[in-house]
Amino acid sequence: MFFRKYEGLGNDYVYVDVVGQPGLAECDLGALAQVVSDRHFGVGSDGLILLCPPTAGTKAHVRMRMFNVDGSESEMCGNGVRCVAKFAHDHMRIREEPMLVETGRGVLSIRYIVDRDSGELTAATVDMGEPILAAAAVPTLLAPTRDGMVIEGELTEFAGSGELAELMRQGGVASGVTCVSMGNPHAVLFCENPELVPLERLGRLIEHHPAFPRRTNVHVVMVPSRTCVVARTWERGSGITLASGTGASAILVASVLTGRADRAATLELPGGELMIHWEARTNHVMMTGPATETFSGTLSTGLLRKAGWKC
Repeated sequence: MFFRKYEGLGNDYVYVDVVGQPGLAECDLGALAQVVSDRHFGVGSDGLILLCPPTAGTKAHVRMRMFNVDGSESEMCGNGVRCVAKFAHDHMRIREEPMLVETGRGVLSIRYIVDRDSGELTAATVDMGEPILAAAAVPTLLAPTRDGMVIEGELTEFAGSGELAELMRQGGVASGVTCVSMGNPHAVLFCENPELVPLERLGRLIEHHPAFPRRTNVHVVMVPSRTCVVARTWERGSGITLASGTGASAILVASVLTGRADRAATLELPGGELMIHWEARTNHVMMTGPATETFSGTLSTGLLRKAGWKC
C-alpha cells in the first residue's frame, strides 16, 4: 500500500489515497492507524488520514477521513486538512480554487499558495467555519456561564476532581475552562506558562473527564499580548502534539471571549506559527499555515498483517 507522509507545524500524519486504492475503505482503518502511527515499529505519526471520493450530492472535490493514534476517528484536523489540500493539488491534480474538502465538520473552503518554481502548494488558508459555542453542542455537561456558553466554567466542581485540581494548581492553570467546538470539542485553559504545565497528566485527565461525553482536546494557553497567543496541546486520542489547527482556532475564539486577545492573532505553538482570524462580519474562523510533504513509501505486508489486514 502506497502512502505519503505530511506535516503541518510538526503535526504529522500518514496519508493514503483511497480514490486510487478503493478497497482500503472496507478494511479496519482504526487498527491500521494504530499500527502505522507507532513511532518505533510503524511509520510514526499523529494518526492516519485518508483522501476519499466525496459523498454523492456534495460539491466537494475530495473527502477527508482522520484516525487518531488510538484508532478512534475524529471529525477534523486543521493542520491535516491543509495537507489534504497539498496532496490533492500536487498529486491528484485537483487545481480548483477554492478547493472544497469534505470533512466531519462539513465541506471546507481552502485557498492556497503555490510555489512559482516547483508548482507545488506550500501554504493554505482554511475557512474553518463558525465556532460552536452552545454547551450542549460542544458537547460538555458543564453548566453554561454566559448566554448558553461555558466561558471559564469550573471544571473541578465535578466529583472526584481532586487530582485534577492539584495538577492545575501546580501548573499555574486557572480553574476556569472555556469550551469551544470547531467540529470537534476543545477545552481551553489559561495559565502562567504552558511549559510549566504537567500536560501529559493533565491532558489525559481532562480528555476523559465526565464533563465531556465525547472526550475533548485540551489546550493550556498564555496570552502575552492581544495579537500573540502561546499554547501547548493535548489531542484527543493522540496525546501531546506539536500543533493543532482546530485547536488554534478554538484557542483564539476562547481568548477573544475572555477578553484577552483581538480577533486576529499569531498562535505560537511548539511546531511553529499559525495565523488565526475570527472574522466579525461572517463569524467564520480563518486559519493560515504551511503544509509540507516529508517522504513517501510503501507499507510492508508484515506491517499490514499486524493491523489484521484482510483486504
